Amino acid sequence: MTTEGQKIQARLIRDLEPVVAVELERHLAVQKNWYPHEYVPWSEGRTFAGPLNGDAWEAKDSRLSPVAQDSLVLNLLTEDNLPSYHTEIAISMGRDGAWGNWIERWTAEEARHAIVIRDYLMATRGVDPYELEDLRMAHMSLGYQTPYENDMLHTIAYVSFQELATRISHRNTGKISDDPIAEGMMQRISMDENLHMLFYRNTLSAALDMEPNATMRAITDVVTNFDMPGANMPGFGRKSVQIALAGIYDMGQHLNEVIAPVLRAWNVFDRTDLSGDGLKAREDLVTFLEKTGVEAARFEQKREVYFERLIARGQEPLRLLK
Repeated sequence: MTTEGQKIQARLIRDLEPVVAVELERHLAVQKNWYPHEYVPWSEGRTFAGPLNGDAWEAKDSRLSPVAQDSLVLNLLTEDNLPSYHTEIAISMGRDGAWGNWIERWTAEEARHAIVIRDYLMATRGVDPYELEDLRMAHMSLGYQTPYENDMLHTIAYVSFQELATRISHRNTGKISDDPIAEGMMQRISMDENLHMLFYRNTLSAALDMEPNATMRAITDVVTNFDMPGANMPGFGRKSVQIALAGIYDMGQHLNEVIAPVLRAWNVFDRTDLSGDGLKAREDLVTFLEKTGVEAARFEQKREVYFERLIARGQEPLRLLK
């Protein structure tokens, strides 16, 4: 980051603190506490093989389809990396005043998500517990490091989109699970993610008004290089393809249900306060969105051809009907 960029960041962290305080107060007023243990069917659980001499897990134990298993595992492993996310956010925003109060509250709320998903999967024997633990160890050993270290603007821009993306992925995973218990659990988690998105989105909206050009550049950088935080986990590529094919989360949803509404809330395309690199960043964003929109449409066409071939063979594809 340039010296001028560092000055802008320092000024924004100071000037945005009243906004953060207001947003935290609003969040606490609308957020409702919930308890992970209430969403888990504990009566279905039984002891696994091991020191307690329980029953070994078998694939037939799970009532989830393979794609539902993949999606729940991917979502859980993503939530597991919370210690890394906390560190990255704290480094970029600081832990003084309202910023620190928000970070600690956000972390406490996010921790519920991994707790409840794992407890559900263990109680229902939804996935192989040995494979899940091995994946958790591998993923958390890699950790997560944002490419925008010590950069508050890029970090808030990123989480504004990422929280909404996670909400949609969680919600659709619940729908495709074909299990009312899992669906209710994932809906509850999705409500948290939406509130977190609103906090970050509203905070960055204020930053846009204070420093439109630097904030616009951060938005464009994030959108044009966006990866989910679990992208480095083992098996992510295969799982993400299956999840996209099933309609749980694909590029079209990313553009239309995540990128577009957030950009609209920031009034990105109608702003008149941009100049210099801010204007260039918006032009770069428009070019990227047009190109990616074409790629998303092409994927949807190929997916429909793939489904037609499966149906012609007498196979019913598992997909989320919208």
